[in-house]
Amino acid sequence: MSDATSQHAGPAVRASDAEREHTVALLRHGFTDGRLTQAELEERAAAAYAARTTAELSDLTADLPAQKQPPRPGRVLDRRLLCILLCVHPPAALVYWLLFARRQPRKPDPKPATALSAGTGDLLATIENNEPGS
Repeated sequence: MSDATSQHAGPAVRASDAEREHTVALLRHGFTDGRLTQAELEERAAAAYAARTTAELSDLTADLPAQKQPPRPGRVLDRRLLCILLCVHPPAALVYWLLFARRQPRKPDPKPATALSAGTGDLLATIENNEPGS
């Protein structure tokens, strides 16, 4: 126990199962990136599951690049605020709505050409069936 506290400043903090799993996930990511061999992954994963402190876990991933934090989701339009603004000050509500509409990328319509061709096909079938010469 004293060797864990002597290597790192401060008292040793016990590692949780979730922290062990997170460390193993980082090691697997390092393996898929080609930074670790299969043998290193197995050795470090076994050490991660046997680790008692967070310092031991951080030592296992110290030579791997820091993982980027996942991007935070964009701001979400607060519909309650929009409703309140509509009641109190409609121009402010319009500005609020436009600001969020501009930030959000527009999603393309799902298969607009298919819907058009299906409608055209139905129209052509109707014309062919109702021709006076046939």
